[in-house]
Amino acid sequence: MKIVLATDHAGFDLKNHVKDFLIQAGYQVEDFGAYEYDADDDYPDFIMPAARVVGSSKNTFGIIFGGSGQGEAMAANRIKGVRAMVYYDGPKKIVELSRQHNDANVLSFGARFISKEKALEVIKLWLKTPFEGERHLKRIQKLDK
Repeated sequence: MKIVLATDHAGFDLKNHVKDFLIQAGYQVEDFGAYEYDADDDYPDFIMPAARVVGSSKNTFGIIFGGSGQGEAMAANRIKGVRAMVYYDGPKKIVELSRQHNDANVLSFGARFISKEKALEVIKLWLKTPFEGERHLKRIQKLDK
């Protein structure tokens, strides 16, 4: 499984922490930046290229980061084939449901609202949760029409 990562300045530290974890866990990781902290950078410059890879690839997931994760998810969701969900330290059940019912292939973190430890817990849960298919598949197919 390939996992692409992208962030702006607000998620820079969390992205690097997650990247190290994923590499150690044996995942193939592609980092779309930011590669250095720049308080004036703009998330679409990093998020959009990463989302294009997810939207056009099979067996590829994305994890993106921003201050709230909201703008990043909105940017990613503009790409056909991307289904980004936002997580910023709420109930973990929403993470499972995003995979089970929506086949979410991008996880967007609000880095200002979650600890590094909790982010890793959520990533493990998200990556191991399968899509249920069946009645949910027709709904997802309508998104890309």
